Amino acid sequence: MEKRNFDFKKDILDTDDSTGGREIIYRDGVEEKILSEIESRDDFDALRFKRLLALPDLSRKESSPIKFVIDEILAIDDFKGFDVVKTPETLTVSDSFDLFNFPEDHPSRNTSDTYFIGEDRVLRTHTTSMWLYYLTDPDVQKLLSERGWIGELCYGKVYRKDEIDSKHFPVFHQIDGLYIQKREKGEITLDDLQRVLANIVKAVFGEDITYKFLGDTFPFTDPSTQIEIKWGDKWLEVVGAGVVHKNVLERLGIDSEKYTGWAFGFGIERLAMVKMDIPDIRIFWSEDPRVTKQFVSLNSKYASVSKYPEVVRDISFIVSKKTSLNRFYEIVRHLAGDLVEEVAMTDEYENDEKFGADRKSYTFRIVYRSHERTLTNEEVNKIHSEVEKMVGEDLGAEVR
Repeated sequence: MEKRNFDFKKDILDTDDSTGGREIIYRDGVEEKILSEIESRDDFDALRFKRLLALPDLSRKESSPIKFVIDEILAIDDFKGFDVVKTPETLTVSDSFDLFNFPEDHPSRNTSDTYFIGEDRVLRTHTTSMWLYYLTDPDVQKLLSERGWIGELCYGKVYRKDEIDSKHFPVFHQIDGLYIQKREKGEITLDDLQRVLANIVKAVFGEDITYKFLGDTFPFTDPSTQIEIKWGDKWLEVVGAGVVHKNVLERLGIDSEKYTGWAFGFGIERLAMVKMDIPDIRIFWSEDPRVTKQFVSLNSKYASVSKYPEVVRDISFIVSKKTSLNRFYEIVRHLAGDLVEEVAMTDEYENDEKFGADRKSYTFRIVYRSHERTLTNEEVNKIHSEVEKMVGEDLGAEVR
């Protein structure tokens, strides 16, 4: 078994009041240099990275629905004594994907789905990456050897490219949990984990919530499971989990013959939107007092404020068939920010004679709307013109 070096800095703060464990902040010197270099640039990618990284971590913002969910989870008895860790927001491709058994053809490895900083570094796509920092920490390994078990929770922002609608935003929040123990203390089974998952959904949705477990597959756990809840007349998947994969433990220097464990991870927005009747993911980021004053606890229910009118614009362009449409969505998101409500494809057309065999035509309808004020045609026209210009320049497209 190859021992993984601990190449990070860390700060240990006071005991976390929620769990009784330590609060540990891991820092990466390489990340600090890269972010400093990005800060000095003004190209499209650098501006996009700076905008995303500058967004607040709502899981640590008081009176945020995201934090309400986090606080309920941290208070669960199953997590007493767990360390709460905060980790870097960028990491290498290898540490993000190879370490966790992601197959070579997994969509997350593509630039169309993930924010790449250069060829070998990405913005964090999952908080499961906490395993890397925590399990290679010599102090944690010593604690595991002496006490026989360790546990950690990690939550914060993650970044993924996606379509633009009411359910998706390039920055969202996840929480991950990890528990490792000596096998001599007993074998970890799915039953152990499912009890913890049940306690999570009860903490968020109430003791009377109806739930069920289904089999699932994740690269870094085996066997794996998911829990679904009955909400209204629908079943909703909320948490994925499993027994920690032996291969991942070994890569992190933990002897899988001596140790076993469980892990879970899930997005917070999905739970908060269901629990608090929040219809649009952009509402989490709103600073409008009519919105923010509604959120006083996890049991608060969102009531729509006066809905400002939408402004609709269409865009048509011819582009290479190899072009990822997520790149187009990123341009719109970058230029329109939270003023874009939806981008929907209305037409897709191929004509080898007219466009060439390697190109095709798309038409999209862009819905601009603010949750806080009425947009003017003048400001929307300005944004839309900038979108058309950048689509032509950045995608090599012919805007029609």
